[in-house]
Amino acid sequence: DPQQTEPATASKRKLRRFIVIDEVVDKLYGSKVRKYFEENNVQHKILALPTTEETKSMDLVLNILHEVQSFSLDRRTEPIIAIGGGVCLDIVGLAASLYRRRTPYIRVPTTLLSYVDASVGAKNGVNFLQCKNKLGGYTPPVASFLDRSFLQSIPRRHISNGLGEILKMALMKHKGLFDLLKNHGKYLLDTKFQSCNGFAHHGDAALQTTRIAIETMLEELAPNLWEDDLDRLVDFGHLISPELEMRVLPSLMHGEAVNIDMAFMTYVAHARGLLAAEDKEQILQCMRGLELPVWHSGCSWALIQRALRERLKHSGGQLRMPLPTGLGVADIFNDTSEETLERAYKLWVKD
Repeated sequence: DPQQTEPATASKRKLRRFIVIDEVVDKLYGSKVRKYFEENNVQHKILALPTTEETKSMDLVLNILHEVQSFSLDRRTEPIIAIGGGVCLDIVGLAASLYRRRTPYIRVPTTLLSYVDASVGAKNGVNFLQCKNKLGGYTPPVASFLDRSFLQSIPRRHISNGLGEILKMALMKHKGLFDLLKNHGKYLLDTKFQSCNGFAHHGDAALQTTRIAIETMLEELAPNLWEDDLDRLVDFGHLISPELEMRVLPSLMHGEAVNIDMAFMTYVAHARGLLAAEDKEQILQCMRGLELPVWHSGCSWALIQRALRERLKHSGGQLRMPLPTGLGVADIFNDTSEETLERAYKLWVKD
């Protein structure tokens, strides 16, 4: 839009940008990013950092803020740009929200998980006292730029990891998305979500899958951006997984832990009589087709009990347990008995 670009190009002040990029992404794409800013005559500072669950801390946030202060960033006109996976986007979002109370920032996700999950919504945060995202806030980015070409360089396991969060939205809200994953899962893994010519029988499964996943996520998040309402379908797969993920770091990735949680909750839904045996098997078969784990030895009965106690503490004294009641339909329940949970757990372990 010329009206938007004119003030920027007409200004005598040189454009300046502060960029935080994950160090692995920097090795793969850093030269292209630098070339882009140089060719557009933008004064820039690129800070490459190791952004992993193990380094997702306030120390890294403060490291970023020291560099931002040195750069003398103008918080009204110079947004911080985050280029990386979900951890990078979360850390930078928190740093931006703290700097001079609120500095605008832009998300550029480079993994499938961050593309369909961390890039959407307002949440940011870091781990604290071995608890996942215990410190954080709600500061939406001014923009998220989505480019699937980043996904071609990530390992197959990372594609599978992102498919876990896409499957979450499919099971909660969209039978058509579930069918896409069931019918095209292997193709999406093989092609790493690139839109390939010559695969007409798949349509553009990559575009359809990501678009529906993001649209359904936005439908859930937009009316409840600050989580004033704690009954959230998007919490499916997130009741037990935070405890499990932090307990077994680094053996499970986020989407893998979420999927293990979803697999157990699928058994809970079946044990309650909400989900037919045929639908339960379809869900598990789809998970395996997406190369996602459906069980982990670290997910003990004691861990599940502990995780659900934490859930009660932080959700107004109710479990608010999202459960599938069919394929692509779900509801939230507060009355699942411990006996039902234990029966579901025993069957899950046996299977």
